[in-house]
Amino acid sequence: MRKKLVVATLIGLGLIMVLLFGLRLTRAIRHWGGPPHPQPRATTTDVELIRDWMTIPYIAKTYGVPDRMLFRELRIPDEGNREKSLKELNDEYFPEQAGFVLDEVKKAINDHRPPTPPTAPAP
Repeated sequence: MRKKLVVATLIGLGLIMVLLFGLRLTRAIRHWGGPPHPQPRATTTDVELIRDWMTIPYIAKTYGVPDRMLFRELRIPDEGNREKSLKELNDEYFPEQAGFVLDEVKKAINDHRPPTPPTAPAP
């Protein structure tokens, strides 16, 4: 009888230890969050690919420029306009000038981009 009690106690202690360390492992994995995320990079450089259905945040991420800079260049507030397309922004803020927002965004991206270094001629 005493032997069964010792075995049951050891099994119970083992289960408590497994549960305790399992919970600690789960908490540590949640806290860790995985490897660091890479910094976003511009995925394209050709501003002629920008269309009037795109939003400012989408363009900013695609071309690697700050979206606040684009709103500042257009002289419109970013609050309430982040979800609007370039066409909607143009119709709301510059209704007399068709394509103004699209052209200004392209110009701002080209002005913000650092100059490309000259390439050496091939031998």
